[in-house]
Amino acid sequence: MKIGIIGAGRIGGNLAQLLVQRGHEVSIANSRGPGTLDEVARRTGATPVEVTDAPRGAEVVILAVPLKAVAGLPAGLLDGVAPGAAVIDANNYYPQRDGQIRSIDDGMTSSRWVSEQLGRPVIKVFNNILAQQLLDRTTPPGTEGRRALPVAGDDVAAKTAVLNLVDELGFDAVDIGGLDESWRYQPGTPAYGPDVDAAKLVGLLRSA
Repeated sequence: MKIGIIGAGRIGGNLAQLLVQRGHEVSIANSRGPGTLDEVARRTGATPVEVTDAPRGAEVVILAVPLKAVAGLPAGLLDGVAPGAAVIDANNYYPQRDGQIRSIDDGMTSSRWVSEQLGRPVIKVFNNILAQQLLDRTTPPGTEGRRALPVAGDDVAAKTAVLNLVDELGFDAVDIGGLDESWRYQPGTPAYGPDVDAAKLVGLLRSA
């Protein structure tokens, strides 16, 4: 698949490395321009591009930037994605970093807010795992104790594609329903961060 990643930090970079290893065509961008991504390109095999070029023709777009940066992304950024493209939100809301966002403080999930900023549905995943564990905890399907990741979203077709991608990358994907259920693994909840298998993850999500 053609995949565009916006955000070249540890989460974005490690996802790029995994995706390239599995044969995907990956473009990666950050706010400072492709000239600053030589090390990321060498390490991951992804192609550095401008932010506006990363989503062009992509079947999957991954946002892995500080939440406060989402509102400042270029207007129409996702207009050129492939038909039916899945947009993954891997972000978290940290007020000490992002400043106060009133609608989230009033109860909106951070991913619903991201969806509103982008003007299209998003799928929430990769936000509750440490960046290094993306590389260290990948295992084949059926492995006992396989690390599980929760996935939420309203677009059924896009979510199905993401569920399959999570499995391909080496994790059990747990579909917890629509995007508004993503609060169950936002920061401060029992499911935010623990390295557990699918059965234990479901229990933690229910206990939130």
